[in-house]
Amino acid sequence: MTSRYRSSEASQALNSLSPRRRTVVKAAAATAVLAGPLAAALPARAAADAPAFLHGVASGDPLPDGILLWTRVTPTPEAIPGSGLGPDTEVSWVVAKDKALTNIVAKGSTTASAASDHTVKADIRGLEPATDYWFRFSAGPTDSPIARTRTAPAADAAVPGLRFGVVTCANWEAGYFAAYRHLAARSDLDAWLHLGDYIYEYKSGEYAARGTVVRPHAPTNEIITLADYRTRHGKYKTDPDLQALHHKAPVVAIWDDHEFADNAWSGGAVNHTEGAEGTWTDRKAAAKQAYFEWMPVRPAIAGTTYRRLRFGKLADLSLLDLRSFRSQQASTGSGSVDDPNRTITGRAQLDWLKAGLKASDTTWRLVGNSVMIAPFVIGSLTADLLKPLAKLLDLPQDGIGVNTDQWDGYTHDRRELLDLLHSNNIGNTVFLTGDIHMSWANDVPVDAGTYPLSASAATEFVITSVTSDNLDDIVKVPEGTVSAIASPVIKAANRHVHWVDTDRHGYGVLDITAERAQMDYYVLSDRTKADATSAWVRSYRTRSGTQKVERTYDPV
Repeated sequence: MTSRYRSSEASQALNSLSPRRRTVVKAAAATAVLAGPLAAALPARAAADAPAFLHGVASGDPLPDGILLWTRVTPTPEAIPGSGLGPDTEVSWVVAKDKALTNIVAKGSTTASAASDHTVKADIRGLEPATDYWFRFSAGPTDSPIARTRTAPAADAAVPGLRFGVVTCANWEAGYFAAYRHLAARSDLDAWLHLGDYIYEYKSGEYAARGTVVRPHAPTNEIITLADYRTRHGKYKTDPDLQALHHKAPVVAIWDDHEFADNAWSGGAVNHTEGAEGTWTDRKAAAKQAYFEWMPVRPAIAGTTYRRLRFGKLADLSLLDLRSFRSQQASTGSGSVDDPNRTITGRAQLDWLKAGLKASDTTWRLVGNSVMIAPFVIGSLTADLLKPLAKLLDLPQDGIGVNTDQWDGYTHDRRELLDLLHSNNIGNTVFLTGDIHMSWANDVPVDAGTYPLSASAATEFVITSVTSDNLDDIVKVPEGTVSAIASPVIKAANRHVHWVDTDRHGYGVLDITAERAQMDYYVLSDRTKADATSAWVRSYRTRSGTQKVERTYDPV
């Protein structure tokens, strides 16, 4: 497929991060190759007290006629994220068809204030579909870096292909964000998808790389208040590799639990102590406010991340919020995972998803999904592997094979959704999933117990973590050791699973044509190294009309 970015160049970037929980890998920072371009891209400061753009710029949620732009201005040195300090500051922006910003098509200004942590969003409309644009912010004598973005194709356009980077689970203390750097080095992305756990909430040292803090995050305490969440988001946005990717292409993001707290549900979280850590209502509101301040995401229905984007006639993308409305996770073995009164989506979101899938007239129906929908049972793993796998997947240590934080814990919602797809012959539905720090390529069976004799209703590509610990990290053995043993056992017990890699960190590249949707899986050499290299490891695709995954032996 030909590149849609015709004048691609090395991105600009600069920034750092910080989180924790159930993921494992992140490798990044500026390499020697990028050091020159990155330094040149940094905004100049007219004086020590001049406004500065220390957190980069970003864009997101592309539409055929628009794009959402984002930045954060530091008006004075003391106006750090979460401080509540700093004067109101006028911030202007320009959008142009060329990187030199001579062919300006949109411009405007707004006031950044401490009320929004000096973050700025500009929802630009009136643009042309499927077009590259460049943009820049300015405050006083200071200009931000210039960044590239891209609009979506027209709704009725015959689109030959789409290409998205796919990432999830980036734990600051567990390593560097090399996955972002390698995606930023590409010149062929229409957008990149972040499937949740963009930040982590843990205190310093609680969730690192095999117990070792690679780089400390801020604040050092577990984030609970609005100031805490703002500070953590701000730290992340200083990472140079994250900035580089935001400067290269628009992001489409959803949240998972760690943007709030581990294993969050509508009324609480495993990592929240009511009273001692304030109320869950206040903490959740603070987390959401900081998220929408710091992310180039349009607040959707009821202030959540569930929304739908369309990319011509080729694909639409339904993005889910699987934390705001879900019932509390069931106790494994209690039988309540089948309770029809329990939900992972909430009634309104499930109805919205079903209606959208049924009405879709695109070739492909993509679903941005933060936790795995394909069923999973453990099988007969040995005790030394069962215990760490249970820890990673939040399972009881006795080996009962269901992860109640995933769709496995909410089987009524899953059954209702898959029955809709199967009974209405809704084909070409592909779930894009993060969360569990492993790579998977799955069929999504209507009845897992009789599969492959029963039908497959959809397919699923699960992406491993950028940096968060995965199975070999928990066991503390060399990379690949656990996967060599566990993968065959998992596949034998789950015949709809075509591939699972339990051990490595990295990212995916999703390439879509009318004939097939293909995920290329890339892994990093060492998440704890800023200059980690990247290598293609596997590719799987689903051919149009099949609802099944098959291996292919070359990346796109």
